[in-house]
Amino acid sequence: MAQVRSLHVSIGMITISGGSLLLLVHNYASSPEKAFIPNTALGILLLIIAVLLAYAGILRSLSHGRLFATLCLTLSALWCGSGLVYILAGQNVLQPLELRSALIPGLAAFTLALLIIGSVAVIEKKTVLFLIAVGISLACAHQIAGLVAAGFGQSATAANYLLVCLLGVYFGFGRLLSTITHGKVVPPGTSQQSKTGVKTEQNQGCSDVASVGLVMNLLSASVLACPLLGVVPTLFVGHVPWLWTAGVFQLGACVLLYRAMDTLGATFYGFVALLKFAEGYSALLTFYGIQTDSPVPFPVVFSLLFFSLALFSFQKSFLEGLYHLFFVAYCIALAVEPQGFFQAGTQGVQGAIFVVSAGMLSLTAYNMVSTSMVPTGSGYFKALVSRLQGITLRAQDKEQHSPYLGYSKYADAEVLGHACSVLAAFAMTATLGDRNPLSVLVLPWVVVAGGALQLLCGSVAFSRGKSLESTVFILYGMMWTVWGLTRYAGLYGETRGFNLAVGIIGFILFNSLVIVAAMFLNLAWFAYALTFQLILISFLLDALGVLPFGYDIGVTILFGVVSFYCFLAHLFNSTFQVPQIPLGKPLIKLSGIGGGSKVCPHLPARKASSVQQIAEIMKNGGICGMPTDTVYVLVAACNRPEAVVKAYNVKKAAQDRPMSMWISSIKQLEPVRHLLSPLLLDFMEAAWPSSISMVIPRGPWMDIFGLGDAAKHIGTPQSIAIRNPDCTVATYLISQVGPIAVTSANPTGEADTTHHNQVYAKLGNKVDGVLCDGASPENIASTVVDCTKIETGHIGFFRVGIIPKSKVLKIFEEVQRRHQQGQTNPAFEYDLVLPSTQREANPANEA
Repeated sequence: MAQVRSLHVSIGMITISGGSLLLLVHNYASSPEKAFIPNTALGILLLIIAVLLAYAGILRSLSHGRLFATLCLTLSALWCGSGLVYILAGQNVLQPLELRSALIPGLAAFTLALLIIGSVAVIEKKTVLFLIAVGISLACAHQIAGLVAAGFGQSATAANYLLVCLLGVYFGFGRLLSTITHGKVVPPGTSQQSKTGVKTEQNQGCSDVASVGLVMNLLSASVLACPLLGVVPTLFVGHVPWLWTAGVFQLGACVLLYRAMDTLGATFYGFVALLKFAEGYSALLTFYGIQTDSPVPFPVVFSLLFFSLALFSFQKSFLEGLYHLFFVAYCIALAVEPQGFFQAGTQGVQGAIFVVSAGMLSLTAYNMVSTSMVPTGSGYFKALVSRLQGITLRAQDKEQHSPYLGYSKYADAEVLGHACSVLAAFAMTATLGDRNPLSVLVLPWVVVAGGALQLLCGSVAFSRGKSLESTVFILYGMMWTVWGLTRYAGLYGETRGFNLAVGIIGFILFNSLVIVAAMFLNLAWFAYALTFQLILISFLLDALGVLPFGYDIGVTILFGVVSFYCFLAHLFNSTFQVPQIPLGKPLIKLSGIGGGSKVCPHLPARKASSVQQIAEIMKNGGICGMPTDTVYVLVAACNRPEAVVKAYNVKKAAQDRPMSMWISSIKQLEPVRHLLSPLLLDFMEAAWPSSISMVIPRGPWMDIFGLGDAAKHIGTPQSIAIRNPDCTVATYLISQVGPIAVTSANPTGEADTTHHNQVYAKLGNKVDGVLCDGASPENIASTVVDCTKIETGHIGFFRVGIIPKSKVLKIFEEVQRRHQQGQTNPAFEYDLVLPSTQREANPANEA
């Protein structure tokens, strides 16, 4: 793992060196009259470098290399935006004199952002990161000077890039050499333990992703505030690359924050990404001489969403909640001024956002790497709520996002999904009249918010095992995208008629199935799907030219209100454990599949805490699904007879397929050692742990495990199957609860259960917990060996499974040979006084 992390650093360093070398050559060899590298070629090369840097930054972020990941992603955004601007200039979309106005706002933002990152690096004694960040910051500053005064500062820009290039080459190839030689060759200063190297920061969380998001807010604020300050004449097409680069990177931050289980942060950056795309869209239309006009209802609704999010963001920190309120003011400014992006009021708010974003970036980056944290008021919200009667905060940890079926690396995205429905719905209430559809600022809200972001939310829901929610978000995202492009991108034209109606009818039929499925979930989702059906009907009526006046606006507002309720409910319920905003009960319940009732815990098997939680459930008489070295099984503690009976009844086992008993090791048979055959014990010791089940004679030895009357459900009147599985999870669980009664986790007559999702799907809410470990390692059952007549020197086979017959016979022959030579069974050769941990695991003590 350390070598992989070192490789990520090498990729990042070498890529930074390559980008610096490219800009070094370009700035040193270019003259005011002619660029050394054509603008289009320069832009394409910068885009390639930006992609590689983003790759290194994301991988480093996932391995907790916080400050280095922030630097890589920041430089990736810088060179991505610059590259797109150079491509526009190379394709004559921008005139030579316009290149200055296009580059300066973005370069100014990154000059400040990199200076802040460099300052944090020097405070934390990260010399290499300091030199790289400050070197590129100074290069950007000198490039701005060169754009203001032709030819001025080009040599200084090249000199700064030369320093960065040399540093990148030395440390990048030094780390790569160290990785290739497995640490045998380490150039001086490139060791991971070196103070000048790049090391993993101690503070966990998602501060690096938040830092990149703040840099993107700084970038867009700089672009919009520069016209107010007179730095550039006005917002125009040359600023689109910067604004859309910020939007794309903030969508990336949204995804990474979902992965970091930060729903509030992901929702916030999803919101601000929408603003960046709308700003870029408005700037793009200036190229065609179109001035956008923002409908008043939409920014007002957006301000309400931002305000709701800001209130709940106070639980993370007081400063973060205040920061979000600046975007509430920004949306209000858009509502006050129809052409908000181009007017002074909105640009003034962006100037304030620029200042507070710089401050938040400084605090976030410092707290990310420093052991001495700057207070941000993270406990104020909790202290306030603790004084209120009847209100209980929900623990803000990863466990609150544990999905119903299986485990996921992503938090719940329903808050953002419903918010996007609100935005798209209220944007669609705008009327066009005689205006150009493109001039009414609706297209980005519908296509990006209702379409792209809902597709993202659907993907996250799918990864969490939420099939219905995933289907809804993806279906509605497709519909918003198609209808938004058709109606507000000037594609409608004369297409009204039968052909368009057929397509909409297809969506109506699909949504009808969604409505039926939502009846099994809860009332809120049913109302959500039903009101969207009314919108689809309005689309159909409009396509046929028979839409009643006001019907479309009415049903769209109705859908928006339902979506806003769902947004608030999920936001509130994810913050407070008590009280809860009701989502309603399912309208239809079917037995055996949960029917909307509470679903039992589905816990990741790779966590010891999860196994302990399942063990507690079993100790209290619960039955659970569990992975093994073969397929999933249903288990109950032997010392809880009522649980064994419950498992037998749930399974509906046939008489010819009784339950078996499993142990964690042969030492658990120590209390009954004197009642079992020495040869049998030898054979068990040699064959276990494995996928071999042994059928042995039934006897009084079973009474000591506490089965009581439930013993009749294990084995037959003459024999019982016993096994020690070759599965760490299973043996650890059995060591916690003692020997267990086991049966396959599927009703009799059905196929074996080979995935944790199938346990609940087949047995419904009759199980009390499931340990989840994905797909079974094998789809073949265990080998069942007949050991009832082992003293005669013979064994038989009831079933040949994953362990071949020849291998079992070879083991038995070796045991027979050793037994005939008088060798003793080593299974019980330990001190007479058992360690406390083994005494606890001993079923005799628990019975």
